[in-house]
Amino acid sequence: MTTAVPDSRVPAAVHRRRWVILGVLMLSLLIVVLDNSILNVAIKTISTPEPTGIGATQSELEWAINAYTLVFAGLLFSAGLLGDRLGRKRVLLGGLVVFGIGSALAAMSGSPAELIAFRAVMGLGAAFVMPATLAVLMNVFERDEQPKAIGIWAGGVGLAIAIGPITGGVLLDHFWWGSVFLVNVPIVVLALGLMIWLVPDSRDPDPGRIDPVGVLLSVVGLVLLVYGIIRGGQLADFTDVTVLGTIAAGLTVLAGFVLFEKRSDHPSIDITFFRNKVFSAAVGVIGLVFFALMGVTFFSVFYTQTVRGYSPLQTGLLMLPLAVAQLVFAPRARLAVDRFGNSAVCTAGMVLIAAMLAAFAVLDADTPIWILEVIFFLMGAGMAHVMTPLSVVIMQALPREKAGSASALSNTFRQVGGALGIAVLGSVLSTAYRGGIEGELPAGAPHAAAESIEATLGLAARLGERGEALVGPAHDAFLHAMHVTALCGAGVAVLGAVAMAVFLPGRTPTGEGDKDEPELVAADH
Repeated sequence: MTTAVPDSRVPAAVHRRRWVILGVLMLSLLIVVLDNSILNVAIKTISTPEPTGIGATQSELEWAINAYTLVFAGLLFSAGLLGDRLGRKRVLLGGLVVFGIGSALAAMSGSPAELIAFRAVMGLGAAFVMPATLAVLMNVFERDEQPKAIGIWAGGVGLAIAIGPITGGVLLDHFWWGSVFLVNVPIVVLALGLMIWLVPDSRDPDPGRIDPVGVLLSVVGLVLLVYGIIRGGQLADFTDVTVLGTIAAGLTVLAGFVLFEKRSDHPSIDITFFRNKVFSAAVGVIGLVFFALMGVTFFSVFYTQTVRGYSPLQTGLLMLPLAVAQLVFAPRARLAVDRFGNSAVCTAGMVLIAAMLAAFAVLDADTPIWILEVIFFLMGAGMAHVMTPLSVVIMQALPREKAGSASALSNTFRQVGGALGIAVLGSVLSTAYRGGIEGELPAGAPHAAAESIEATLGLAARLGERGEALVGPAHDAFLHAMHVTALCGAGVAVLGAVAMAVFLPGRTPTGEGDKDEPELVAADH
């Protein structure tokens, strides 16, 4: 009886083409994930002066990434609710159009400020794409096939992470930096055509009301918090009054957001979902995984390109093991969960991620590159055994009609975790780097010259022969800063491993899965 009701909701015609529909949904997902993974190899090029790049500083690069993720995260709940109300296919199509327009505008940016603004437009479009893909998936597949479908969907993220850096490297070898954004446009056009043709529409028969006050509070709070953290790293002084004031203001607004949501009769986030410890731990750890991952990819690009001298294409190829591991293991993670249980698999995955982050602390300027490849591969394997089981736990925790809300929650914590990872670990990197390089700079050097290795090397280039003596100390200071940052990321991953061990359920006895599902949903409500 438990499966009969959900099964009957999938029309026979839709059921027959469910795997083709999954392919179209993965193409839409590919565009959103591809964009960030392409940008990872392009940040060094964008940071170089014109005509090669646009001379973005490290803090401007952090904002170019975070403008996207903050708008994305802040609007996901409303986007999920709009999909539930208006129809997920309609919202998905609109999101793709906005994303394509934002991509074309970003490619033509003439300054870092323009790039940041157009990245925010891309984030607006992506916010309507990401939750809709997973929500449609949950309405196309029967419950017993959902873990397999989610595993393939998660494997698509690995594929995008693989394709992105390599595509970015090829484009940067042959075209200008804006091509890494312009490439999204033809993919968007293809996805729109396939979506209109193949994907069915679905909606929640009892959708929630839009919560504009909650959306505004969440976006303002996150922007203030992230701005304060990035500003602290830029100044290398977290005791600065403006830094402390902005961070405190952000935390205060976010606290107000939580209180408002608890009292609202139509909240963006149903706070009662978080009474369930399994659900809370799952979405929290997804945030921690992306906190660590985004921070690592941010500094690893400067390690491979600036310190080791690899080209953007070579950097993309070096990141391939991370993506291949996710692509291989994500669809198979459910087999490990069936045998050992969610708690054991996810805890082991987080411990592996923490160990690989810590391993960055042993890398230096002449470490054999195969060691980095092993680190990336094992990190990808760890992520695959965390993200896929947690996605299943989250998506099956809520009724099928609330698939948009469940997807939005999962993706919001993922994006907020990523944004905070770039802000916090980027600030740690900047602060540690400034501490190591300031004593080496010539008298009268600008304050910004110590903000990042690119800024220091830019000063060295302008000084000519006198600046050559700065190159070695800049590399040494960056390596020290990278080691400190990697250990901070490892510490965050360890917290996630503890949460997994304590809160996730162990192995579900055979035949009892159906009994557990209603209890999980009931506990949420």
